[in-house]
Amino acid sequence: MKPRILVVEDEPRIQRLVCDNLEAEGYRVVAASDGDSGLAAARTGGLALILLDVMLPKMDGFDLCKRLREEGNRTPILFLTARDLPHDRVAGLEAGGDDYLVKPFHLDELLARVRALLRRSDWSTSSVQERIPLGEGWFDLNTHEAMSVDGTIETLPLKELGIMKLLLEARGGIVDRHKILDEVWGGEAEPTTRTVDNFVVRLRRRFEKDPGRPELILTVRGVGYRLGNPKREVKT
Repeated sequence: MKPRILVVEDEPRIQRLVCDNLEAEGYRVVAASDGDSGLAAARTGGLALILLDVMLPKMDGFDLCKRLREEGNRTPILFLTARDLPHDRVAGLEAGGDDYLVKPFHLDELLARVRALLRRSDWSTSSVQERIPLGEGWFDLNTHEAMSVDGTIETLPLKELGIMKLLLEARGGIVDRHKILDEVWGGEAEPTTRTVDNFVVRLRRRFEKDPGRPELILTVRGVGYRLGNPKREVKT
């Protein structure tokens, strides 16, 4: 059965365009036109992905995303918005979003982002509950939760989880930036190796005592990254 996708968009023309094209690809689609109804639809469960506008009536997309993450909902979220300033993208990621696509967008790129997010969601799902210690924090491959060095527990966005999964699988070996792009971003149009570096900076802020002098997520200059302490612990 094809994945079920929620589209939360208040502009009728864009909502219909997105829904029609997703349905043409065989996806099952649910639509909502404001933040409150979008939150209610997301809470019903059974969703593989949420496409979420930022400027919505009743509750904006950032607040909706934050509410879902606070409730433990880790359904991948792709923001669709006309707000294209860097701080808007950062706000979307910090709210718990997994990707960000600026309007107007090409439908081919939207569908590629959808496929990439669904693929990452599939491979990030673990059949075994595993909590991986990292310094004074940890991340969980099953729940997608992570505890930062300051004790804060949050849902780890899929791209951050994907980077950590690749580093973990390398067991202390070097993971090339281009491999990270291929595996985690999956052919999206915009990302470069600099994008990988920016996400690593975010991960270091979560887990390192001193992000400027990392001991856990190490840079191999000109190549990529490796873990400083690739230990594993399986929860019982």
